[in-house]
Amino acid sequence: MAERGVQIDRAIDKHGITTYFMLSKRRDKAVARLFLKRAIETNGLPSKNVIDKSGANLAGLQQINVGLKFSRTKQRIEILRVNYLNNIIEQDHRFIKKITRPTLGFKAFHSAAATLTSIEVTHMIRKQQFQSNHTSPFKQFASLAA
Repeated sequence: MAERGVQIDRAIDKHGITTYFMLSKRRDKAVARLFLKRAIETNGLPSKNVIDKSGANLAGLQQINVGLKFSRTKQRIEILRVNYLNNIIEQDHRFIKKITRPTLGFKAFHSAAATLTSIEVTHMIRKQQFQSNHTSPFKQFASLAA
C-alpha cells in the first residue's frame, strides 16, 4: 500500500474460518489490544492464540491475560509463537495480497478500508462462511465490517 503502516489483522480459527478482521492505520500495542478485545467479544475467550513475531500482538495478549488475572478468572490465553502454526493465517492472507499487489496502493485510509473490507467479505462468501440460518448475510457483513 502507498500509505505506510496500514495493517490488516484477522482472527482465524483452527479450521481456517475467518472469525474477525480489522483494518488499522498503525500496528501498536493499543491497536492489537483493541483488535483482540473485539475478537474475544465476538467469538468468546480462546484457550490458545497463535501469533506472529509481532511485539504488539504479544503485548496485547499479555495485557489481556493480566486483566483476566485481576478479574479472578481462572482461564488464561495460552500464547503460541510457532511459525508453522501461523501458516493458516498467512495462507488466508495470500488472497488479499494477490488482489492488491497489482494496484499502485491506496491514496487514503478510507479508500483502503472500503476496498479491503469488500475483498475480505467476498473471500468469506467464497469460503461459504456465512451462516444463513442465524442472520442474513448483510447483517453478518455489517457486523464484520464495523
